[in-house]
Amino acid sequence: MKNKLDIKTAVADYAIMLAGAAVYATSVVVFTAPNDIAPGGLTGVATMLNHMFGLPIGTMVLVMNIPLFIWGAVENGISFLTKTIAGTVFASILIDVFTPIMTAYTGDRILVAIFGGILNGVGLEMIFMRGGSTGGTDIVALNLHKHFPYFSTGNLIFVADALVLIMVFFVYNSIESVLYAVVTIFFSIKVIDTISYGVARDNGKLMFIITDKYAEICSMIMTENDRGITLLNGEGAYSGKPKRVIMCAVRPHQVYKITNTVKSVDKKAFIIVTTAGSIKGKGFITKTGIGS
Repeated sequence: MKNKLDIKTAVADYAIMLAGAAVYATSVVVFTAPNDIAPGGLTGVATMLNHMFGLPIGTMVLVMNIPLFIWGAVENGISFLTKTIAGTVFASILIDVFTPIMTAYTGDRILVAIFGGILNGVGLEMIFMRGGSTGGTDIVALNLHKHFPYFSTGNLIFVADALVLIMVFFVYNSIESVLYAVVTIFFSIKVIDTISYGVARDNGKLMFIITDKYAEICSMIMTENDRGITLLNGEGAYSGKPKRVIMCAVRPHQVYKITNTVKSVDKKAFIIVTTAGSIKGKGFITKTGIGS
């Protein structure tokens, strides 16, 4: 029975990731690439290479990700990369498949930037919510964060995207292309945030994890998910044995990934997930309204 459930879960994961990759590819093929908009990340770099040399965007994204996959496997193990590779391959192949068969929209560029960003965000979040990613700056940021933990993964991704936007100006020789790319990135982030967090940006999930392997699990959650942890002292009412309880405030989309992390270390771990109506503090909403 358990194996059947695992298979069904895996099939659902990859089916939703494939659908997300199709939405993401549509945003690139129909909206951003034909209108000289390169919205950050390796897809943005591949879009510029396509503009300059006619190289296929999807193929270039995949080629540029190969060394990052190797780096990620060295740093985090091959199991960490499984869904990242799948998400990247799905998106890369579909971009090249859709390019000759989909009609590009070349109307109002502000509409292009807005709807390109919306579809970009929807597609990426469908991939993220099943534990995948499209590689690129995600891998770079995570690996660098391991060696420089005082830089958050969000800030590292922001720096990488900023560098791509600087390249956009020189490749297209147009400040407008940079501004439209910023609009696309803005709407993409807003869509991802809205799907992941809901309308209120200070909401989230509170996870309580009871496990004998708390040290290893704590390390993996802090390293792979960039989330802080509080350890609580507990005691089993029936056994009378002392227990350590992991308490972790997370974003809704991180619950799935953290649950998989916990189960990969301790299949017997007891996990409680509850909704937190409001979470204040570092990593969520601060007094200035800035959070990650």
